[in-house]
Amino acid sequence: MSFGPISISLCMIVRNEEKTIGRCLDSVQGIVDEIIIVDTGSTDKTKEIVANYTDKIYDFIWIDDFSAARNYSFSLATKEYILWLDADDVIMEEERQKFLKLKENFDSTIDVVNMPYQLTFDENGQCTFSLRRNRLVRRSYNFQWSGQVHEYLVVRGKILNSDIAITHKSESHDADRNLRIYKKKLARGDEFTPRDLYYFANELRDHREYEEAILYYEKFLATKKGWVEDEIAACGKLAEIYEILGDEDKAQSYLYKSFDYDIPRPEFCCRIGHQKLKKKKYKEAAFWYKLAAEGEKPVDSWGIRNEACWTWLPHIQLCICYDYLGKPELAYQHNEIARTYRPHDPRVLHNKRYLENKLGITDRQG
Repeated sequence: MSFGPISISLCMIVRNEEKTIGRCLDSVQGIVDEIIIVDTGSTDKTKEIVANYTDKIYDFIWIDDFSAARNYSFSLATKEYILWLDADDVIMEEERQKFLKLKENFDSTIDVVNMPYQLTFDENGQCTFSLRRNRLVRRSYNFQWSGQVHEYLVVRGKILNSDIAITHKSESHDADRNLRIYKKKLARGDEFTPRDLYYFANELRDHREYEEAILYYEKFLATKKGWVEDEIAACGKLAEIYEILGDEDKAQSYLYKSFDYDIPRPEFCCRIGHQKLKKKKYKEAAFWYKLAAEGEKPVDSWGIRNEACWTWLPHIQLCICYDYLGKPELAYQHNEIARTYRPHDPRVLHNKRYLENKLGITDRQG
């Protein structure tokens, strides 16, 4: 094993990204040694902006296949490792410094580095949804992308679970593009992999084609060959659809079905707790929120994670449940835990004042 600096090629596929591409490329300055941009048909100023950063700009005729475009971009790389990003991604300054340290003191036996992908944020700038992606890979292994839509990188070898976060800062995109691609596949009679079934169902749900979405989520689960994180997520999305359609019993059945794939996740415990709370079943609601609060937070989770359900949300809900159950001391304790995560949240501060008055507490600070 040896440690030392490595060289990195950044490989990107872009189309009409004039609003975001400069921000992205600014954030990788000093990290990458080569920038390769594959343009799939821009009609705005994307290429003009990119030319300020690199002369390695290539055209690729769009064939409704993200993997084909990404594999072409990877084939053009010349450095030891390849980093991939989308145009609306950015590496924040704190993460840049961590990335630079990783690059300069890199373990030469590492073949793949995965990183947290931060998707959404709350009003305080705290990440609310995140997942992981393989981001930095050894070029000589010729790793390939798979899947026309919602493509993924097939990797092997020694993998490092890094804490260097990539931040997604979306502006606008063609919301119908992926659904169009899937419907063309369907019309051609192409075979759908389990992953295709899952992501097609997601697109149908996003476009409020709920009955069709249900059909394809159920087809996906019936294969029993999907990634476990997608299977769990499909249960949650089926529950959401049935809630929208007003079928709470069916929604609840899919929340419980998620337990077939793993121990109860806090996201599902919180949702079951919410159902019980709406029905004023406070003791049952408290059980589920307590289970959520006790969930051990994984450091390398690959599925989408709702950070609120793993941190403050079950505690503020337990505060409500215990107050209704006539246990204000417990309610206060859980509100204080929530306050460690959300010190300025108006709901938490309201609960604090209310319970301190109820308990006759006058010497608390905050």
